[in-house]
Amino acid sequence: MTDSEMPGLYKLAVSERLKEVGKAAGLSEEEMKTLANTGGLPQDVADRMIENVVGGLTMPLGIATNFRINGKDYLVPMALEEPSVVAGASKAAKIAREKGGFTVSNTGPVMIGQIQVIKVPSPEKAKAALMARKADILKKANDQDPMLVSLGGGAKDLNVKVLSSITGPMVVAELIVNTGDAMGANAVNTMAEAVAPMVEEVTGGEVLLRIISNLADRRLVRASAVFAKEEMGGEEVVDGVVNAYAFADADPYRCATHNKGIMNGVVAVGIACGQDIRALEAGAHSYASRSGKYKPLTTWEKDRDGNLVGKLEMPMAVGLVGGAARTHPAARASIKILGAKTAIELAEVMGAVGLAQNFAALRALASEGIQKGHMKLHSRNVAVSAGATGELIDLVAQKMVEEKKIRFDRAKELVEERSKGKKS
Repeated sequence: MTDSEMPGLYKLAVSERLKEVGKAAGLSEEEMKTLANTGGLPQDVADRMIENVVGGLTMPLGIATNFRINGKDYLVPMALEEPSVVAGASKAAKIAREKGGFTVSNTGPVMIGQIQVIKVPSPEKAKAALMARKADILKKANDQDPMLVSLGGGAKDLNVKVLSSITGPMVVAELIVNTGDAMGANAVNTMAEAVAPMVEEVTGGEVLLRIISNLADRRLVRASAVFAKEEMGGEEVVDGVVNAYAFADADPYRCATHNKGIMNGVVAVGIACGQDIRALEAGAHSYASRSGKYKPLTTWEKDRDGNLVGKLEMPMAVGLVGGAARTHPAARASIKILGAKTAIELAEVMGAVGLAQNFAALRALASEGIQKGHMKLHSRNVAVSAGATGELIDLVAQKMVEEKKIRFDRAKELVEERSKGKKS
C-alpha cells in the first residue's frame, strides 16, 4: 500500500469497492471471498449502515443459560470472540439461581443533552435567564419529537451550570430527556440543536457544542444476587472473592481489569442486540471515576450466613427503537431470543449479566486461577490459528491441555506431526 487516496470509492457498489481495496492491499481471492461474506447481514443493508462498506466481519453468537432475573427466566444471546465468557456467565447464573436469581432495578431511560455556550458576557446572569425561560426551552425541545412525548417521553427538565475551563468560563444548558425505548442519541441531539438558537439569544453568548452525554448517570441499573457458599466451593472461596474485590477497590490497576470483566458480559449482550457498545463503555468507565478515583462498578461482601452477596450499579444506555437493534437482522433475532420487550428490560438483563460475569471471573481467580478454565477453552482457538481443521482442532487442543502447553508453537508442531503421519 503506497497511496490511501481512493477518490470516488464511496460511489462504487460494494463488490467494486472490495475489488479496489483488495487490489490496493494485495488481498488474495480467498481473503476477498471471506470479506464479501456478510453472514446474517444482507449486503445492501450493511451498505446503508456505514460508509465505504466492502464486506462484513462475523462474530460467534452464544447463548448464556440459567438466568433468572426478577423472577423471569431468560436465554441470553452473547456475541464475542473470547472463550470462557458464555460458560462463566451461565455457571454464575446457575449458582445465583439457587438463591432466587438476580434482582434488578433501574432509574428509568433518562439521558442528558448538553448545549455549550462560550463568550458569555455574564455567566451567572445567563444561568438565571435560562432558568427563567425553562418552560419555553422544554417546549421547543419537545416540539421536535411529538411521538416520543405522546408515549410519555421527551424533555422533562433543564439544568444549567457555569464551568471554569482553560479557555475561560462557559455556560452549559442540559436537557434532561426521557428517551423511552430508544437509546436516545438522535432524539436528544435533535432537541439540543433545536433549542440552541434560543439559548444563544437568552445568554448573549455563542453556542458551540450541542450533543448527548454518554455519562448516563440518570439511567442506572442496580443488580444484586446471593451466591451460596456451598455452591462456590466453601467459605474460603467467598473470602477470596471479597479480598479480590478489596484489591480492586484499593488499586486502579486491578480495578481496570475488574471492570473489564463486567464489560465482557455487558458488551457481549450489547453486540448481540445491536447496541452502541462504545457509549456503554464510555458511560461505565466515566461513572467508575465519578469520585475522582477509578472504582469498581460492583461490590462484594459476605452475609451473616457466610454466603457471597454481589451488587452492581452502572449506567446502561440501551434501546430497542432505531439503530442496529432494528436494522440488523441478527440483532432482531437475538432480541427475540432474549424476549426483552422494553429498553428498561434489556438494561436490567445486561446489568445482571455484568454482575454474573464479574462473579465468574472473581471466583476463578479466588480458587483455581483464571487460566485453568480459560486456557482450556482457548486451546481450540490456538489450534485453529496453527492451521488445524475439522477433528484435528479438538485433538490438538486436547493434547496441549494434557501437556499444559497451550501455545502457538506447540500447536504448530502437533499439526505438522499429524499431517506427516497421515501422509506416511
